Amino acid sequence: MSVSSAALDQAICTPLPVLGRDVTVPLVTGGEVTYAALDYAASAPALQRVWDDVAAYAPYYGSVHRGAGYLSQLSTDLFENARRTVAEFLDCRDGDQVVFTRSTTDSLNLLAAALPADCQVFVFETEHHASLLPWTNAQVTYLNAPRTPRQAVETLERALADRDPHGPALVCVTGASNVTGELWPVRELAAAAHAHGARIVLDAAQLAPHHAVSVQDLDVDWVAFSGHKLYAPFGSGVLAGRADWLREAEPYLAGGGASRKVTRREDGGVDVEWHESAARHEAGSPNVIGAYSIASACKALTEAGFDTLVAREQYLIEKVRAGLAEVPEVRILSLFGDDAPRVGVISFVVDGWNSSHFAAALSAEYGIGVRDGLFCAHPLVRTLLGSDPQTQGECGAPEAAPGEKSLNAIRVSFGAGTPDEHVERFVNAVKELVTDGARWNYRTEDGRCVPDTSA
Repeated sequence: MSVSSAALDQAICTPLPVLGRDVTVPLVTGGEVTYAALDYAASAPALQRVWDDVAAYAPYYGSVHRGAGYLSQLSTDLFENARRTVAEFLDCRDGDQVVFTRSTTDSLNLLAAALPADCQVFVFETEHHASLLPWTNAQVTYLNAPRTPRQAVETLERALADRDPHGPALVCVTGASNVTGELWPVRELAAAAHAHGARIVLDAAQLAPHHAVSVQDLDVDWVAFSGHKLYAPFGSGVLAGRADWLREAEPYLAGGGASRKVTRREDGGVDVEWHESAARHEAGSPNVIGAYSIASACKALTEAGFDTLVAREQYLIEKVRAGLAEVPEVRILSLFGDDAPRVGVISFVVDGWNSSHFAAALSAEYGIGVRDGLFCAHPLVRTLLGSDPQTQGECGAPEAAPGEKSLNAIRVSFGAGTPDEHVERFVNAVKELVTDGARWNYRTEDGRCVPDTSA
């Protein structure tokens, strides 16, 4: 059965129900307005479906794996079923492990702790700090920011060709930039890594909420992502992929759950036999609700259909970019150019405005929540702004006062739960602020630009 263009347009333009969609916030100029949450790249609002699933399970909550009672057994089944759901969501290979962590940052630090001795790590300077910084016990090669996807692959190939071919190596790359939203050539980078005997881990924190991620299709060795960006904000994350390095590494945390058998030796010491499954790196009582919420979000996004979600998001991206293009003072930040495929993450600067001042005015005068700063991707933002890579700056908190130039940008981000009205209000607010200026006075307080209410 064919679908009419009107029905298709309606499907594309219908957001998924999320928490907070009816929350109102006060305006410094008086009155209230429905809050426009346009900071999805930091934390996406929870899907109503996820919240309902967690609320239905909450009365049956119990500690997993070691309890004989009904609720413990029920929770254990739910926890392990969540693991299987995530594996299906990521299209994992047979034998891959799904480890539940606290976040993408935690996942990549876990993998960093599991690297074999003398492992070489290759990472672009464009990465979020979560994937740029964990590799302290390895020999790290930081690669310069590429200006095209092809250049990214060529840069990696050259670096890998110069490495010691006999030792282990790992490439870490993002799937979608948390600054520009641009999609990276993951499949091609994976092919380059494997051609040179290296493995690759995909930071999918910004990719998984927007696009289907297939471990097998992309041919990556590991994937890391966070629940709080996947519409399941309960302090949980995932590291999924090959089992061998994880199985051979010392447990990420030592304790109950990771240990299979503990015995005393005759000399008074202790011998430990560790699990070889994902439990090896999940010591302590796990975040069952967090794992369940991730699984619920995976099911909800799958059922909604990524083709529909991507089409609707592309519609919003085009609406925002077209609106900003009408403001000459706005410069959108990009590595790969205007035609590069991207997710709903757009960063920009406004001539004549301190970015913190602009973001504060959007919030205080229009009820619009965006982010300003360096977005925990300092080297990338400095490169995009054309500043000295050594210039100091804080993550999300410039020191410049309103009206002064600052080393930071503004980021607007959105996704499956964003209504049209929110992006339309954002575009109109940008135009009004640039044309008419702020209607309120602002000052710097504790490193943040805030409305001055002292008068």
